[in-house]
Amino acid sequence: MELRAELLKSIWYAFTSLDVEKSGKVSKSQLKVLSHNLYTALNIPHDPVALEDHFSDDDDGPVSNQGYMPYLNKFILDKVVEGTFAKENVDEFCWTLCAKKNYRPKNGVDVLPDKDAFHLWCLFNFLSEDNYPLVLVPEEVEYLLKKICIAMSVELSCVDMEDFISQEAVQQSGITVWAFLDFVNTGRLTRGMVKDSVTMAIDEVYQEIVGNIIKQGYLWKKGHLRRNWNERWFSLQPSTLHYYVSEDRKECKGCIELSHNCCVEVLPEKEGKRCMFCVKTLTKTYEMSAPDTKQRQEWTTAIQTAIRLCVEGKKSLHKDLKLRRREQREERERRHTAKEEELQSLRLLQWERESKLAELELLQEEQKRIQHVELQRTLQEQLQQAEEARASIQAEMALKDVETERQRRRIRELEVMQLHLEEALHQEMRARQDEEVYFLAQARLLVEEEEKMKALLALQEEQEQYILKTQREKQELRQEMVTKSQALEEAQHQLEKVRASRHRMDQDIAAAQRKLRHASTSVKHWNIQREDPLLEAQGSQLCLCPPYETRAYACTIRGTKERRRSEERVNISGREEMCLYQASNEDMDCA
Repeated sequence: MELRAELLKSIWYAFTSLDVEKSGKVSKSQLKVLSHNLYTALNIPHDPVALEDHFSDDDDGPVSNQGYMPYLNKFILDKVVEGTFAKENVDEFCWTLCAKKNYRPKNGVDVLPDKDAFHLWCLFNFLSEDNYPLVLVPEEVEYLLKKICIAMSVELSCVDMEDFISQEAVQQSGITVWAFLDFVNTGRLTRGMVKDSVTMAIDEVYQEIVGNIIKQGYLWKKGHLRRNWNERWFSLQPSTLHYYVSEDRKECKGCIELSHNCCVEVLPEKEGKRCMFCVKTLTKTYEMSAPDTKQRQEWTTAIQTAIRLCVEGKKSLHKDLKLRRREQREERERRHTAKEEELQSLRLLQWERESKLAELELLQEEQKRIQHVELQRTLQEQLQQAEEARASIQAEMALKDVETERQRRRIRELEVMQLHLEEALHQEMRARQDEEVYFLAQARLLVEEEEKMKALLALQEEQEQYILKTQREKQELRQEMVTKSQALEEAQHQLEKVRASRHRMDQDIAAAQRKLRHASTSVKHWNIQREDPLLEAQGSQLCLCPPYETRAYACTIRGTKERRRSEERVNISGREEMCLYQASNEDMDCA
């Protein structure tokens, strides 16, 4: 697609050169000749039958560009095979057609040779976009002129460049190739330069951009068989590094294929060679020596760039750079458009602000006029009020004169009254002295009464403390009576229990007495039979029973006595509690 686009640019110039009347149409006979020459230049087999069939209709009128494009695409461009033809031949053929009509340099010292004009035409086509008619934006023209100036080791004149770019036709539709060539022919860029230097610079830029040569120059190369050093002319492209016997590139001595498996390394000095480096591939290592360190750095960087392009699948460095510059221009245009829109919105806001300020000024003027009228009305009202106030003040002054005379009479009366009051004051002072004596006597009586009152208060406090103490004692007695009544109830309950236990003990005693009588009867019977020797063994067995029954009886007697003593103690304590309760009640009644 890239090759097709580049070919279409050159063919477009050839087609437009045949359009003599500038109507956008070319006669069929001329198109047949053009197609035949394109077959030859593109190394495509001639197809006269297709050519005659395509233009064999009865209409002998001219054919437009749109009518010629189907035939061009189908029978010519679709059959193009890259590498089977020299694109430079196609460019020369198209340049020859279009230059006769459009390129008319003025005779002079600064006119470019035809070869240099052809190279500039090719450079212009390479840098132009695929938009017809073909033009260059000012940034690309400046880039191309800077490259040529750098090759000539001169600095681009910014003043001349700005004058050329600032032309109205350039600003409106861009720069055409013929305007570009006319500008270069003016000699502003090559002022003071030899023609050979200009030709060499243009050829160098042409070889770099159109010829897709990243770098070229002389290097020393070490042979693989004889291992000797030979000076060769190297030409670096994105995928290959060719080396020739001389710079005319007629005899190629070899080619180094570059790929992602290649690398560049800097080598130390050896065999009397300085600034050495090598290019390593999968099969060989190529050792080279540059004239100086700067050249070695440039070559290693250029070879690394070529390897990078090969890895990225890019065939041309300057096409990649062109694409980047176009993206940068588009980004700048987007920013410029955004800035323009922002400025437009700012202008709109400024206009709205100014209109609002104008309305505000009108409102302020109207408000000032209204305020002036109101102020005038207010001043008139204040003046009228001042006149009324003046009349009222004069009336008040007359009244105050009358009041002043009345006050004078009143002052004289007051002076007389003051004399009487002074006399009354002396009398009152004497009365107050007598009253102070009476107050002193009364104060002594009050002191005595206070002392008595304090004594009474002390007695009252003692009485209250005694009453409180009596109440606390009464409360304690009541609590003690309640406690003792509870204890009495418990004692009576215990007494009932003791009585019940006594009744049981009496029954036990009666039973014990019966057993005692029975035991005494058994003893008597034993005493009667004691003398019988035959019953001695039986007596020894019977003697065990009376002591056991005797002991049980004794225990029963002791238990009965203890219960009686406890009942007596309970009765005594109950009587004492009742006596204490009655005594406490009497004390409380007395209190």
